Amino acid sequence: MQLDLNLLTVLDALLEEGSVMGAAERLHLSSPAVSRTLGRLRAVTGDDILVRTGHAMVPTPYAMAIREDVHRLVRQAREVLLPARELNLGELDRTFTIQCHDALATSVVPVLAGRIQEQAPGVQLRVLAEHSADTDDLRHGRVDLEIGGGRPHLPEFRSAVFGADTLVVAMRPGHPGADGLDLAAFAAHPHVLVSRRGRLTAPIDEVLAADGLRRRVVASVATLATALQLAVRSNVLVSCTAVLGRPLIDAFGLITRPLPAESPAAEICGTWHQRYDSDPAHTWLRDQVRAAFEEITAA
Repeated sequence: MQLDLNLLTVLDALLEEGSVMGAAERLHLSSPAVSRTLGRLRAVTGDDILVRTGHAMVPTPYAMAIREDVHRLVRQAREVLLPARELNLGELDRTFTIQCHDALATSVVPVLAGRIQEQAPGVQLRVLAEHSADTDDLRHGRVDLEIGGGRPHLPEFRSAVFGADTLVVAMRPGHPGADGLDLAAFAAHPHVLVSRRGRLTAPIDEVLAADGLRRRVVASVATLATALQLAVRSNVLVSCTAVLGRPLIDAFGLITRPLPAESPAAEICGTWHQRYDSDPAHTWLRDQVRAAFEEITAA
């Protein structure tokens, strides 16, 4: 059976107002239009719904019996088709899964977690490490937000820049380059690269090549923490972001010097699936990540 669910809206108004004219005014329709719909309702249900007694109309026993159910169904339909866009953080009960590299996890996540607990104590945060290869976790909802330096290439994903961070060179105290590095000295020392894919080159190598220089990369590792541990034990140099890398750099007792070449600041981007574009809670999460990044960069 094919039913016109608009009949429920008119039926609800008729049962609430108790008259065709009252229902018409409530629905901003003409009285003849509501009368025709009442006729259709009678045909569908096999019941008169409203009957005249003198100058008034009264509901039938059937109409009285279904009145609350009809009102509930209409209310639920409105909630489905017109979802509330106001976010009640005090009642928000949700788990967000974020994926990012270890520098972000140690710098941004503690500030982010504090903001979330303060504003929405019912929210849980899961933080996952980066994979060495691309996955379908965003597409299938296993990850809500990826944070890092890359931008999506497929149209089903969305992204936003949360901020930018300059690059520095980390080294142990007493390193021969501690007094300063020019491009030639930078190339002369051994290097450790941070790459989740295990790459052995980076954009700085193109700058070096333009000056006829080439550096020696002794290792490529997946996390900044591993790279900095190598820098503690040897004279390797590690190029990394200044603000995001600061907690780990300080924890290992390392020092930093400016990168001896002009280099654009590294963008920090968030990527999510388009299904979350209009989700108020996910929008709030993205705002909190941006605010957390702004907080640590301003410190």
